[in-house]
Amino acid sequence: MYNNDILVRLRYAFDIKDDVMMEIFALGDVTINNEDLQKMLVSQNSILDEDMENPDKFLLCSFKNLESFLNGFIIYKRGKQEPKEGQTPQAPAYVMNQKNCNNLLLKKVKIALNFSSEDMLEVFKAAGITVSKGELGALFRKEGHKNYKECGDKFARNFLKGLAIQYRG
Repeated sequence: MYNNDILVRLRYAFDIKDDVMMEIFALGDVTINNEDLQKMLVSQNSILDEDMENPDKFLLCSFKNLESFLNGFIIYKRGKQEPKEGQTPQAPAYVMNQKNCNNLLLKKVKIALNFSSEDMLEVFKAAGITVSKGELGALFRKEGHKNYKECGDKFARNFLKGLAIQYRG
């Protein structure tokens, strides 16, 4: 799934307005203006191939930008976490790539919404997907773990669809 489509689907599921989208990006340490945001919110599936090369019509959402948005979404929903006594604040390490994008999407949305495993299963159920706790746990494991499972695009799309059903009806 394209990063731009993930942004569009998250925006729809939570009914996020433009000014709030820019605020969330800012919380994730990325400054974005309204014009660039509108170009990012164009779905790659709906734009012609020749327009994708035109920076006046379309702006590709990089993995760094998507991860910054998701980090900002966590802060927006839960508040900024203050470092514990004796800890120094750390800059976020950007690790999102094509292979782990969907897994990190699930993890970060779960954190932002303070979901339990049961809540996650309900989201998938709303989208018409049956997932076991074991399968769900495999998606949240660290990359390289023997039971780690890569989250496919169809799975991520259904998760976003389930969120939209739960939050928008």
